[in-house]
Amino acid sequence: MDERLEKFLIEWLGGWPGTPGVHVVGADVRLRPGWDGSTTNVLGVSTPDGGVLSVAPALADPVRAAVRTWDDVPVELPRAVGRPQARAFAGTFRYATDPTDLPDAGEWIAFTDERLPAWLRPFGGEALVAFGSDGAYAAGVGIKRHNAYGMEISVGTDERHRGQGLASRLVAQAARHILAAGAVPIYLHDPANTASDRTARRSGFPDLGWKIIGVWG
Repeated sequence: MDERLEKFLIEWLGGWPGTPGVHVVGADVRLRPGWDGSTTNVLGVSTPDGGVLSVAPALADPVRAAVRTWDDVPVELPRAVGRPQARAFAGTFRYATDPTDLPDAGEWIAFTDERLPAWLRPFGGEALVAFGSDGAYAAGVGIKRHNAYGMEISVGTDERHRGQGLASRLVAQAARHILAAGAVPIYLHDPANTASDRTARRSGFPDLGWKIIGVWG
């Protein structure tokens, strides 16, 4: 495993296993605000070889008792964290160590720039943005700065500029920027989102069978 990825997972989840199976970690990090100021009392990453369910410390014992295999997650995890009506989800977790060598498509501008659409402002820092020939926003990337070792890429394209490959070029450009800063670029998406899957593959984020686990609702 890439050293940066391992450091990211250990800090983000509170631990990372060296053995197969489900490893439940009671982690204080689940009580602290994340990149957007909110807290998440359950978060997991699974791989074909194992993974971690990171939960608030008070939830560790109930989750360990209820979730013994990854097959238990859909039904047992919401119950174990006290949210039986909620839904467990498993999104696609990707990372890149060698982004595709696509040409740059955007420029880094401050999140306060008035040209940015509203969805990019909450990320803070700088956003990577491509503008159309008329100077208006065409596509952009926001960075979720989870910690010093891992940063998550979110991308969106204006309807008028879709189908031009802008998203893939921006994601690859952002990934190179994150790697140069000493972190690993992360890309998460709904498995049913074919556009995100296509963008990820084109920009150098392979699907290695990793999943991001959470509870919604």
